[in-house]
Amino acid sequence: MDNSSGVGVLDKAAIVLSALEAGPSTLAQLVTATGLARPTAHRLAVALEHHRLVTRDLQGRFVLGPRLGELAAAAGEDRLLAAAGPVLGALRDHTNESAQLFRRQGEYRVCVSAAERPVGLRDSIPIGATLSMRAGSAAQILLAWEEPDRLHRGLQGAAFTATALSGVRRRGWAQSVGEREPGVASVSAPVRSPSGRVIAAVSISGPIERLSRQPGRLHAATVMAGANKLTEVLARHAAQQEAQNNA
Repeated sequence: MDNSSGVGVLDKAAIVLSALEAGPSTLAQLVTATGLARPTAHRLAVALEHHRLVTRDLQGRFVLGPRLGELAAAAGEDRLLAAAGPVLGALRDHTNESAQLFRRQGEYRVCVSAAERPVGLRDSIPIGATLSMRAGSAAQILLAWEEPDRLHRGLQGAAFTATALSGVRRRGWAQSVGEREPGVASVSAPVRSPSGRVIAAVSISGPIERLSRQPGRLHAATVMAGANKLTEVLARHAAQQEAQNNA
């Protein structure tokens, strides 16, 4: 099958990105994998780096860049947000606490969907609210599975530690008690893309007097179930798209 689009530079750039899909590559490895001339491979990799489609790891090797993840997230966002409303509503009704969906945007996390507790004392986080990545259980989730260098940068000035994030990865959920705001506790779990990357965090939050100082004991299983439902929705959608493309 001819994979040429007729636009040579784009075809070669696609070859570079496909080669990096297998993992980090030195320039020499990139030349071998793509069959491109060394100057061409270098020129394309540097140009893609400029647009954040390619970046470098701590060893200076070329790796796929953050812009690809951002584009993939944008492509799946409508499906995620459409599914989030019912899932967050069910989570609110089951726990009797406010529920939110957070996505990371640079050095912040943004609430992209929410289901508020209708009455009584509650932690109200409106859609569009921008919160710190330095505190809170959702921030822990969105940082815990990052690449080591980005994780290390994210821990600078954070209210949680590398040891805490190790526990998050082991358990599959995070909790915070008075970490983001005095008197507020929360529990969060990861939503994953079809490739397995963490792209969002499902959370519930409320006053410590109701959630206690161990909110995970009360609600971790329920929050994880909600996050897993959203992960499954994205996986089913990706499988359907692949089936249509192969039809």
